[in-house]
Amino acid sequence: MCGRISQYSGIHDFVAALSMPYTLANSVGDHPLEHYNVAPSTQAALLHLQGDLLHADLVRWGWRPHWAKDRAAPINARVEKVAHGPFFRAIWPHRAITPIDNWFEWVDEGGARKQPYLIRRRDQAPVLCAAIAQLPDPDEGPGQHDGFVIITADSAGGMLDIHDRRPVVLGPGDAREWLDPATPKERAEQIVLNCGVPAEEFEWFKVDAAVGNVRNKGKALIEPRA
Repeated sequence: MCGRISQYSGIHDFVAALSMPYTLANSVGDHPLEHYNVAPSTQAALLHLQGDLLHADLVRWGWRPHWAKDRAAPINARVEKVAHGPFFRAIWPHRAITPIDNWFEWVDEGGARKQPYLIRRRDQAPVLCAAIAQLPDPDEGPGQHDGFVIITADSAGGMLDIHDRRPVVLGPGDAREWLDPATPKERAEQIVLNCGVPAEEFEWFKVDAAVGNVRNKGKALIEPRA
């Protein structure tokens, strides 16, 4: 999975896709996010459960443990290793959903530069990406070490031609179970290993190369290239 996503819907649209009967603690805002070109190390909207509240917070995309000071902060975690490797051990229990509208991948098609593709659900429903995070403290608020990573799996079903990795996208029911702190860790691992939305439920198309520059932010970035 390449490091670029879009979050342009409103947080209430993302929450509605989850159909969760929880009170929302919303620090993101009520208006459409209108973020068409979200890059690593910047903040993105993240959903997580704490007690009886569903929290919507802006959290930095990327995280590393305090002892890995010489390593760049990863933005993704491989589903095959995340539950058992030492790197993400501290945040594996802290499950979240990164709700997005689409993500981007770059493909070498033999030209002077790689061609960007936009990938989204065919029904254009919110894309609910499984994530783990160091989360803002509910009492003290955001901290300097907060961050999240998106869990990724092998691509399949034609998407392999675009990229060999893709986010683990969950349907609403699996996303609710993933978020629930009462879900055992063993069950959470099985959810991300076996319950991802299949590749045939996605579509992809070429978009303008302007998306490659993080300073470009407009809606035109998600339009199909003529």
